[in-house]
Amino acid sequence: MERRVLGFAAALAVAVTWQSSAGSAQQQKGTVRTAAPVSDSDLPTQLRPAAKIVKGYVPPRTPWGDPQISGAYTNSDESGIPFERPAAFEGRRLEDITAAELAQIVKQRQEQTVERAPTLSTFPGATSPMHWFENYRAVNSRAWLVTDPPDGHVPPTTPEAAARAGERARRRRATGPADSAEDRSLYDRCISRGLPGSMMPAIYGNSYQIVQGPGYVDIKYEMVNERRIIPLGPVPHLSATFREYLDDARGHFEGSTLVVETTNFNEQTAYRGASESLKLIERFKPIGPNTVEWSATFDDPHTWVRPWTFAMNLTKVPDEQGPFEYACHEGNYGLTNILTAARVEEQEAREAAAKGITRPARPAQEDEGEK
Repeated sequence: MERRVLGFAAALAVAVTWQSSAGSAQQQKGTVRTAAPVSDSDLPTQLRPAAKIVKGYVPPRTPWGDPQISGAYTNSDESGIPFERPAAFEGRRLEDITAAELAQIVKQRQEQTVERAPTLSTFPGATSPMHWFENYRAVNSRAWLVTDPPDGHVPPTTPEAAARAGERARRRRATGPADSAEDRSLYDRCISRGLPGSMMPAIYGNSYQIVQGPGYVDIKYEMVNERRIIPLGPVPHLSATFREYLDDARGHFEGSTLVVETTNFNEQTAYRGASESLKLIERFKPIGPNTVEWSATFDDPHTWVRPWTFAMNLTKVPDEQGPFEYACHEGNYGLTNILTAARVEEQEAREAAAKGITRPARPAQEDEGEK
């Protein structure tokens, strides 16, 4: 997350320079608007098609006979959904939430999104330009994401997982949070968000492209410009000695649903502290002419006491709204700024120590990809 925020700050320096000159010209004409709380009229036009869900939907077939799921997709409408069941819904299941209740929940979340960024606008003095935010007016498909267990909560972790987490924390404490680039997350370094992080919605970059061919499915993720080429059919997994950032995926169709089994996880990208034994089962189920439900099931007895699942919808969009170039390395000012700021903090700490002042250490922050 720091990479994104500090990257925003660096980009804003350029934007503010441009806006300042533009603002000066406007001021001479007496037409300057300064940043103010966002109103509904300021929000960008909703370009995302509404999800169309059809009971018993059967998708068309490709020329070689597979269910047709290819196309450009987004899950911006799933932004802002709590991962686990909120306390307000204690004792209820997802299927217990009525359409009227969900509509009210969505309305409240949309209002809260605006309230959280009171100076977001396109005008001089704004903290962020409007076009960065793809998650305004998000029309959530559900009240929370975890579908199994039915109580909507991620199961407890095992003692083995707790021991691994402790060892990981010990290793992190052995170095500073930004002694070098390698102390930062793979996401900060524009390498990977891992799985399922690469398909989790954020404020921007929520576009994906699914391409099908005989015997293969290709998934491109806009954020960090990642890609998976997934063989279909009875193709064995790679040897366990091979560990990759996006791991080793094999797929097949069950009816109209694409099922992707992923193994060979790399410790650096293991989701929520999972072990290298994690088996991730993703299901891409067409539920309408422009909607696919994507679910992810985590099976790792070395980490959780039972398997668990979350789900959300992907909405098909025109190809021109598909993945945009994500020039992460070229524009990764955030990483430079993080390391530079760390050196400044160290210098300030040395100067304070010389005066007999002890400065508290800055706490480590959660990696974005682990959320």
